[in-house]
Amino acid sequence: MDLLTFLQQAVSSPVLLITVLLTLGVIFVNGWTDAPNAIATCVTTRCMGVRSAIWMSALFNFLGVFIMTQINSSVASTISNMVNFGGNTREALIALCAALFSIVVYSVGASYFGIPTSESHSLIAGLTGAAIAIHNGVGGVNMDEWAKVLYGLVLSLALGFGTGWVVCKLVSVICARMDRRHTNKFFQGAQIFGAAAMSFMHGAQDGQKFIGVLFLGMAFANGQEDVVGATIPVWLMLLCSVVMAAGTSVGGEKIIKSVGMDMVKLEKYQGFSADLAAAFCLLYSSLFGIPVSTTHTKTSAIMGVGAVRRLSSINLGVVREMVLTWIFTFPGCGLISFVMAKLFLFLF
Repeated sequence: MDLLTFLQQAVSSPVLLITVLLTLGVIFVNGWTDAPNAIATCVTTRCMGVRSAIWMSALFNFLGVFIMTQINSSVASTISNMVNFGGNTREALIALCAALFSIVVYSVGASYFGIPTSESHSLIAGLTGAAIAIHNGVGGVNMDEWAKVLYGLVLSLALGFGTGWVVCKLVSVICARMDRRHTNKFFQGAQIFGAAAMSFMHGAQDGQKFIGVLFLGMAFANGQEDVVGATIPVWLMLLCSVVMAAGTSVGGEKIIKSVGMDMVKLEKYQGFSADLAAAFCLLYSSLFGIPVSTTHTKTSAIMGVGAVRRLSSINLGVVREMVLTWIFTFPGCGLISFVMAKLFLFLF
């Protein structure tokens, strides 16, 4: 579908227009609440100012969405094929609206309290809750694709922690006899690079997820039940990447503080190690089409880096708060989506 045809359909179909606006709203919220994780360590170790880091992150989120989707769009395909909303595409589009609405409500609420949510899990929970509502059971959930989500959950935690520990340990050994003043200058620049890489990979992972949802909504509006075999148009990649970049530019200072300062007190070399480890994990996951949580990956990498010095350097109270939030996301966001889907289907 070309851009002109899409705009004509959106104007003529109120449900599609609402779906598009909600999807773009979710992408904007993702850039606002999730993307700050990418620059948290860079800001809190004073390598960059908050506003400069946010604008840099916005740029690299844009590039990550646009470039990585053209290289490998398998993450978007996984999200699109995760659930089946049934043969009635009109009802499917309404249920999709409910799922997106629940994600916005849940994410904005968590952001208000400065808690770094996992938009990936919110999205998955929202889609699943809506699919259960429309089928009155789990018949619409594709368990094979859901298995990739579970793999991603374990991968983001275990690989993030392990890679963070290994990278930081190597850096510590290599730089053990070097002058700290010289290494700090090097790691100040290196951490800016690491934050840019992390922002790029955030766009690559999360941007693809929401492109998959928007693509699915467009298919429903055209009477198609799925998007199997379809090619994502370039204008859609651009649209999603621009909106995510705009969301990132809004900020997220509470989340930067929560991730970069409250959990572990980091030095510059540790911040670089965490960024590099998390970016590598996201790249690996993206190339193999595994949807992972960028929040999980970054925070587990920070914990791995903190564990190199001593486990007691990790603020377990903050970690516990984050873990409880992540655990609550699936039932919480899924339940909101289920209720809203039932309500939307009744009203429309």
